[in-house]
Amino acid sequence: MMTRHLTATREEWLKARLTLLKEEKELTRRSDELARRREGLPWVRIDKQYRFETEKGSASLEDLFGERSQLLIYHFMFGPDYKSGCPSCSAIADGFNGFVVHLANHDVTLSAVSQAPLAKLKEFKQRMGWTFTWASALGGDFNFDFNVSVTKEQQREGAVEYNYQRGGHALDAKPEAVPEPVAKFAATCGTDVATYRRERPGMSAFVLEDGAVYHTYSTYARGLDGLWGMYQWLDRAPKGRNETGPWWRHHDAYDKG
Repeated sequence: MMTRHLTATREEWLKARLTLLKEEKELTRRSDELARRREGLPWVRIDKQYRFETEKGSASLEDLFGERSQLLIYHFMFGPDYKSGCPSCSAIADGFNGFVVHLANHDVTLSAVSQAPLAKLKEFKQRMGWTFTWASALGGDFNFDFNVSVTKEQQREGAVEYNYQRGGHALDAKPEAVPEPVAKFAATCGTDVATYRRERPGMSAFVLEDGAVYHTYSTYARGLDGLWGMYQWLDRAPKGRNETGPWWRHHDAYDKG
């Protein structure tokens, strides 16, 4: 059976590839420009005292830097009542082990932060075979201040801000219109949909300078695509993302049918 996809001679393919290459280079230059603009954003001094629980004990935000001047935090969806971490966040975090050492040797500390108690984080971390730092923000304001956790009251009143706006995200859909993937992931995490939706993914960047901590950048939702290594490969595969909905699982669940 012949393929239904467009075919061509090598010469025709090369012509089309060179046209695409020109556009890829334009995108790369645009991406470089955006990176410079991220660096140029003003810094916001953090005077609030946040506390976290880590495997080394109680820690401040400054402590999470370790011996480095830059801190990248991945806001991992793992609420206090979850039984396991979000599959999407887990797929992103699967790439952390490989490059965290390179970041550490370039003056950057990478840490995940979640609302779940430290014991749950440690258990899931061991299950996944991860070694990166993972801190619990349970009992504090950190996740709420950075708009990755919401209270029951906020959820009930619809006063949820995420990705710099109110509403408009699948996690904010009305109960009767909850997308099937959200319900599926809630079940995977061992919780109900409402509880699952009180956590959100994101990442935030901080810098430590002259004894003061500054917030420099945060991104959410599709802003995390560039951190999701799996998709960077799929976008270059012959059939691309080739999906009609979420197909991924925790990496130890693929052989379970």
